[in-house]
Amino acid sequence: MTYKVIITGSTGMIGQAVLLECLADARISEILLISRRSQKPNDSKVKELLTDDFSKINSYSDQLKGYDACFHCMGVSAAGMNEKQYTAVIYDLTKSLASTLKEQNPDIIFNYVSGAGTDSTEKGRQMWARVKGRTENLLLNNGFKKALMFRPGLVLPEKGLRSNTKLYRNIYTILSPFNGLLKKSKNIVTSTEFALAMINSLGEENQPSILENIDIKRLAQKG
Repeated sequence: MTYKVIITGSTGMIGQAVLLECLADARISEILLISRRSQKPNDSKVKELLTDDFSKINSYSDQLKGYDACFHCMGVSAAGMNEKQYTAVIYDLTKSLASTLKEQNPDIIFNYVSGAGTDSTEKGRQMWARVKGRTENLLLNNGFKKALMFRPGLVLPEKGLRSNTKLYRNIYTILSPFNGLLKKSKNIVTSTEFALAMINSLGEENQPSILENIDIKRLAQKG
C-alpha cells in the first residue's frame, strides 16, 4: 500500500529527517510540505503549500484533500515565551490544522511530534509540558482514524542534518564523540529511526497512542 502524506515543519531537523525518509521510501507516493518558505524541492512526488499565516489553513482546504496521513513536525522552543504565546503556536495552530484535515480527509492518520515529559494531566509545573499535553489530548479526542503522539527525548541527527536551535547544536557537538554509545541507549533515538517510525506507524495496527523512546525505536525496525 502507498500513502499520500502531509509534512509540517519540514525546515526543522525532525521534519527534514521525516522528509528525507519519505523521499526514499516507496510506500510514500506523494508528499505535501506546508511551510512558510519554499524548500525548492527537486522531486516529482513533492508539492508545496506556502502560507505566512498557519491559523488560516482552512482557506487552503481544497489543496488538502486526498491525503492519508499528516506528520505534524512543526514546533518551537518554549524558551522566552509565556504560556499564552506558546499555546498560540503549539495548541491553536495544531487545532486549526487538525480540524481542517479531519474535515477534508475523514480517515486521515495524524502523527504528532510531542516530547518526552509531556504532561497529559495538563496541570504540571512545566509550562511547555502542560501545553503539549493539552495538544495531545485534543488530537486523541478529535475522532481521527488513528492519532499517534510521538514523545522523543534526545534525537541524534544523522545524514548531515542540523538543528536550527543554537543551544541544541552546541549540545550535539559536545555529545558527538559519544554518538556510537548513545545510539545503543533505549532512551535515545536517531533522526533516521524517528522518521522510519513515523512512516512504519501507518501500517501498524497494534500500538499505543502515546509512543515513548523505546516504542519509537521498536517501531523503526518494523519496516
